[in-house]
Amino acid sequence: MKLPNGPQIPAISQMVRWIANPMSFMEACAKRYGEIFTLRLDKNLPPMVIVSNPQMLEQILTNDTKELAAPGEMNQIFESLVGKHSVITISGAEHQRQRQLLMPPFHGERMRSYSQVITDVTEQVISQYPIGKPFNIRSVTQAITLRVIMQAVFGLHEGTRAEKLQHFLGDLLEKGSSRLIVALLYFPALQRDFGPINFWGKQLRRQQEADQLIYEEIRERREQPDSSRTDILSLLMAARDETGQPMTDEELRDELMTLLVAGHETTATALAWAFYWIHKLPSVRQKLLQELDSLGNNPDPNTIFKLPYLNAVCCETLRIYPVGILTFPRTVTTPFSLGNYKLEPDTIIIGSIYLTHHREDIYPQPQQFKPERFLEHQFSPYEYLPFGGGARRCIGLAFAQLEMKLALAKILTSRELKLVNNREVRPKRRGLVTGPDRPIEMVVTSQRQLKSAVLQTV
Repeated sequence: MKLPNGPQIPAISQMVRWIANPMSFMEACAKRYGEIFTLRLDKNLPPMVIVSNPQMLEQILTNDTKELAAPGEMNQIFESLVGKHSVITISGAEHQRQRQLLMPPFHGERMRSYSQVITDVTEQVISQYPIGKPFNIRSVTQAITLRVIMQAVFGLHEGTRAEKLQHFLGDLLEKGSSRLIVALLYFPALQRDFGPINFWGKQLRRQQEADQLIYEEIRERREQPDSSRTDILSLLMAARDETGQPMTDEELRDELMTLLVAGHETTATALAWAFYWIHKLPSVRQKLLQELDSLGNNPDPNTIFKLPYLNAVCCETLRIYPVGILTFPRTVTTPFSLGNYKLEPDTIIIGSIYLTHHREDIYPQPQQFKPERFLEHQFSPYEYLPFGGGARRCIGLAFAQLEMKLALAKILTSRELKLVNNREVRPKRRGLVTGPDRPIEMVVTSQRQLKSAVLQTV
């Protein structure tokens, strides 16, 4: 079998580069080897083929034969965060069952019912930041997304348990984003107690404290059911599979953690990047505010969601620095032809979302932030895939888009903000996803009054 070309440095060196800065490593490989190349991160594991060709991605992500599998065991790196029963870490019929149980709360009227929660939480959080005092915008967006999850997903608005759980979960995710914890995820042998230097043990204790609160909440909900509740936990507890069986407590806990991990850090980071680009480029900010102001006071959330330029800004934010830079892996189960290569069983195939989003042939001047791309062209699901694709596509993508648009609209129309400095910010690894390489410092300069289209014309 002849694999695609790839770096010839030792596997441990490739692993170090992969952990430290996967974007620059992939860019260097793509520059030298092209749109398909092979990495060897561990001499004891199968080779990993990285793909950024849209036609190949379509072939991989829509493959419904037995040639490829999307095994949950390949995602065991996530298990310490989301558990053994997460839709991320399971496969086959079990994955299909869990996905079907999870889908209903994220569609149609159910999802739109969370609009008020998003808007109210956004106003509560931004109101805590006084005029003239600099802050890290990511701290604002993290507070918004965590509180939205606490209310919309967990159904916890206030009280001791809500406060404790929010604290433990926020601390768990923040500490879990360090490069040291990421390195431990890739080296399971190091996931043990080393005495005084016990980073992994401390992380496990944070997880156990959060789990205890989650199980207490589930137990109380089972003992005192309330059919009027519309939070996602209540809907999942009421859901039944084809045989009439509900989720177990362990399945509920793992899916709640999945929604937290997939929906908190990712949306918070995307929002932070959006504020950065909007205020770094005055023309983008001006166009966006004109569109938002045209709606008048108290616009309908559905109308905000459909705004074309706001949508373009969000899409370009998720294109230029996607929070998730890879698709979930597929494993070759029988000989599989991909491009000019015949891949043998056990070969791992991963789509590079980051490299695909930076192809010159699809996105001219890919390093420039240009929302107009998404007004001028309709990209295929394999050219633009910030939420992945196929059977493992992110379930909460519509919720994330709604939250992103409503939070941006609320803050931009009610506050005048500016960047403290205009220095460039670049992406870096943050946990298993990406984030800004330095704090994006912003400041509220004033409350903002609505500028109607009529006043602007005058």
